[in-house]
Amino acid sequence: MVVDADELELRPGSRADREWIYRLRHEVYARELGQHAVNDAGRLSDELDEGNVYIVAARGGRPAGFISVTPPWRGRYSIDKYLRREEHPVLNRDGVFEIRILTVEPSRRGALTGKLLMYAALRWVMAHGGRTVVALGRSELLPMYLELGLTSTGVPVRSGELTFELLSGEVADLAERTLRTYGPVLRALEPQVRWSLETPFLPAAGACEHGGSSIEALGRRFDTLGAHGDIVPADVLDAWFPPAPAAAAALTAHQDWIAHTSPPTQAEGLIEEVAARRSLPAESVAVGAGSSDLIFRAFRGWLDASSRVLLVDPSYGEYAHVVERVIGARADRFALRREEGWRIDPDRLAAALRGRYDLVVVVNPNNPTGVHLGADELREVLATAPDGTRFWIDEAYVGYAGPGQSLEPYAASAGNAVVCTSLSKMYALSGLRAAYLTAPAQVAAEVRRWTPPWAVSLPAQIAAVHALGDPGYYAGRWARTRTLRAELAAALAATGEDVHVQETVANFVLLTLPYGGPGAARLVRRCREQGVFLRDLSPMSPAFEGRTVRIAVRGAAANARIAATVAEALRDLVKDAT
Repeated sequence: MVVDADELELRPGSRADREWIYRLRHEVYARELGQHAVNDAGRLSDELDEGNVYIVAARGGRPAGFISVTPPWRGRYSIDKYLRREEHPVLNRDGVFEIRILTVEPSRRGALTGKLLMYAALRWVMAHGGRTVVALGRSELLPMYLELGLTSTGVPVRSGELTFELLSGEVADLAERTLRTYGPVLRALEPQVRWSLETPFLPAAGACEHGGSSIEALGRRFDTLGAHGDIVPADVLDAWFPPAPAAAAALTAHQDWIAHTSPPTQAEGLIEEVAARRSLPAESVAVGAGSSDLIFRAFRGWLDASSRVLLVDPSYGEYAHVVERVIGARADRFALRREEGWRIDPDRLAAALRGRYDLVVVVNPNNPTGVHLGADELREVLATAPDGTRFWIDEAYVGYAGPGQSLEPYAASAGNAVVCTSLSKMYALSGLRAAYLTAPAQVAAEVRRWTPPWAVSLPAQIAAVHALGDPGYYAGRWARTRTLRAELAAALAATGEDVHVQETVANFVLLTLPYGGPGAARLVRRCREQGVFLRDLSPMSPAFEGRTVRIAVRGAAANARIAATVAEALRDLVKDAT
C-alpha cells in the first residue's frame, strides 16, 4: 500500500508552525466555510491556542494539515463557548480531552491525511492518560467520525454557516476498535510514515503497558544480559539491593537441582512461613506468582460486567486494565489532587463509598504518587464502609512506611478487606515472582481453590522462605533506601530551580517539570539515549499533565549518574527549544 510519493510526516506542532496554521484556519473556516468572518490579517486564532497542543502533517516538507488537542489541565474547552457542561454529563468526566480543528489542505483532502491526524491525536491522548475524548464534528463529516469510532450525542451546535454535532468516545474503546478495524492498514503504513510523536506509532495490543523499558535494552531473547551493568533501570521499582544472603546462597548452591525439580504443589511451606512471620492464621493466607497473578485470579472470580469498582486515580495501572479491559466492569475514579500533595483524604474517601461499590482498590503507599495513608485512618474508613463493600488493599511498599502500618491483621478477621503483599519490590525478588494475600479464611480458601498447581516456582518458594527468615537484613536495606532517596531527591532538585522534586514514602521520587518547557516524554527519551531509564507517568493519568517523571532509587553511584544525566538532558532540551 502506498500513501503518496512524498513521505507523510506527523509531528508535534512547533511555534514556527503557528503562522501557517493560523493562515490555513482563516482560509478554511473564514473564506471557504463561513464559520468566522474574514479579516484583513488573514489569520484565525483564539484564546485557547496557548494551551492547545497542535499535531501537524507535512509532505515533502510542506504543510498538509493539522489537528488540535485541548487537555483537561487547560481548564476550559472550545465547546464551553456553545454548551453548558452541567447539561452534558460527558463534559463533566475526569480526564476529558477535546479534539478540535481537524484541517487538511484542499489538495490533500480525500486521502488518508485527515484520518491519520485523527489517529495521531488519539495516540497523543492515550500517551497522556486520557480516558474520554469529545469533539464538535461538522455534520457533513459525521460519517468519517462515526467510522473512526466516535459516537454522536445528537446535540447540534450552530457556528456561523456551519452545523456541528457533539461527539464523544472512550479512549480505550477507540484504541481497541482502531486496532481491530485498521490494524493491518496501520502496520502497512508504518514504514511509509515518518512518525515524530513521542508515543509509538502502534500501541501494545491487549496487555497492560508497564514501565520496564529498561529490560528491552538487554535483548528480546536475553542475548545481551551482560549489558545490564551499563544501564540504570530507574524506570522500574525493583530493589537496588540483592536478596537476603541466605536466599541467594540457597539458590546458588542448589541451582542445578532447583532447575529440574517440581515445586511443592500448593506452596504449603511458604504459606506456613508467611503465617508464622506475620502472626497470621495459615488458613487466611493464599500465595501467587506475584501480585498480578493474585489480582487476575481474585478479580475475575469476584467481578463481572455488572460490578461497580472504585479506583484511586492516579494509581497502579494494572487495576484499571483488569477491571475495565479484562472483565468489562464499570470503574469510577477517586481523584487525588496535586495541590493536596496526592494525599488520600479519608473523609472524602468515606463520602465516595456511599456510591455503593462491589470492590474498592487502595494502593497504600500509593504507586505512583508515593503517598501513604496511615493505618489507623484507613482502618476507620474500612470499619465504617457500607455493608457489602469489599476492599483490596495493595501493600507492595508498606515496609517503607514503618512498623505497624500493615492492615494484614485486620484483613484476616474483619471480613470486608483483602490485603495483597508483594515480595518482589521490598524483598528484592522481582524476577522470581512471589506474593501473598491475607483475607478471611473463607475468602483465602476461595482464592486457593482458583490457584493452579505449581503456581509459584520452586526458586521463588525457596527464596521467599529464606528472605522472610531474615527481617534484620531487610530492615537495614530499607533504612539505607531512605537515605539514598533523600540524597537522590536533593541532587535532582539541584538540576534546575523550576524543577519540583517530591520525595515519597517508597523507593522512588517524583520529578515534575515546569509549564511551558519540555515535557516528561522528551526528558525520558533524552535520558534513555544515555542509558538512564526513567518512567514517564503521563499514560497513567491526565493528573500528571505530561510533566511528571518517576525515578526509582538505585545505589549511590547510579543515583549520581541519574542526576547528572537529568541535568544534562534538561540543559540540552532548553537549548534545543531556543
